[in-house]
Amino acid sequence: MDNLPIPDTCALSSSQALTSLIKQQILQNNNWISFTDYMQLVLYTPEYGYYASNSRKFGPNGDFITAPELSSLFGQTLAKQLSELLPQTAGNIYEFGAGNGQLAITLLNALPENLINQYYIIELSANLRSRQQHTIHRHAPHLAHKITHLSELPDNFDGILLGNEVLDAIPVPVYQRNKSEITEMGVCWQENKFDWQKKTVTNQYIRQQISELFPETNSPYQSELHPQQQAFIATLAQKLQRGAMIWIDYGFDAAQYYHPQRQQGTLIGHYRHHVIHDVFFYPGLTDLTTHVNFTTIADAAINNGLDLIGYTTQASFLLNLGITRLLEQTGEPQETPYIQAATACQTLLAPHEMGELFKVIAFGKNIAVDWLGFSQRDMCHKL
Repeated sequence: MDNLPIPDTCALSSSQALTSLIKQQILQNNNWISFTDYMQLVLYTPEYGYYASNSRKFGPNGDFITAPELSSLFGQTLAKQLSELLPQTAGNIYEFGAGNGQLAITLLNALPENLINQYYIIELSANLRSRQQHTIHRHAPHLAHKITHLSELPDNFDGILLGNEVLDAIPVPVYQRNKSEITEMGVCWQENKFDWQKKTVTNQYIRQQISELFPETNSPYQSELHPQQQAFIATLAQKLQRGAMIWIDYGFDAAQYYHPQRQQGTLIGHYRHHVIHDVFFYPGLTDLTTHVNFTTIADAAINNGLDLIGYTTQASFLLNLGITRLLEQTGEPQETPYIQAATACQTLLAPHEMGELFKVIAFGKNIAVDWLGFSQRDMCHKL
């Protein structure tokens, strides 16, 4: 952990307060909680959790930069797909996990105003809601009347549901398979710090899932399941009356996700633009994420009445929708705006950057549109 930025006094105090709260819960529960509960606490505890605190998460001064913040070309390209979909719905956009509000601003500015009835942002974090409102009033005050913040799900949806880097932040349980031994990796408190603690899995359904998904290897194989992700998608699918869902995130199909060589799963931390392998590092200051298993996302949606429309890489999706043509419109190649946009496009599209690791998956219900975003290199067969 050498050379990592040291948190200031306020941030460190917040992390210590959260550590004390989690420690208390663990000790009250016979010194063991599931990793799902631990991840929920470190990310979402009011005031102290990573997404609930006042710390800056996004951008150069935060822990990571998302695609909408890299370049407005990302949202402008996505708008081309939405412009085909919205007329067949009530004209509503529902964005989950809107970050600083940058994608909302870009989409509202790029789409014809008559296509959008209302832009709903579903956001649990009061701090992020405040930041989103600030961004909107600063960059698009004339469109603020189109935006409504929701802290809970509506009874039903008629429109387009969007989520960019949302699914990866949903808490997960962690399991380990060591030949016939199947254990859940929970969290205990020992030697004045958090640590992993195994517990034998007796639930036959979970044991069956792990036996089918986790490969049998010579050494212990550790990875994650995603029941909360599946439940989330199932709930949204049941509420969707008409429209589509588009999810953009880093992840794999099931065969890639549970590859024998991926023996430690995909759980990872992010702290000030550094990848952190110690998931107990500065609780509340370190973002914890896992990759998305897009096979189970597809299963959850299809099993609840949605049509699978397409699944492809972020690069293919953006190229299919003409991001390079939009890039050409930013200026002459020797001019600064073009150079900055081209650099951002390189990150969005390059295989070794976001282009291949990030995927786009879409579902529909009661709409009929030629989805240009999946016109080439659709990979549904891999799911």
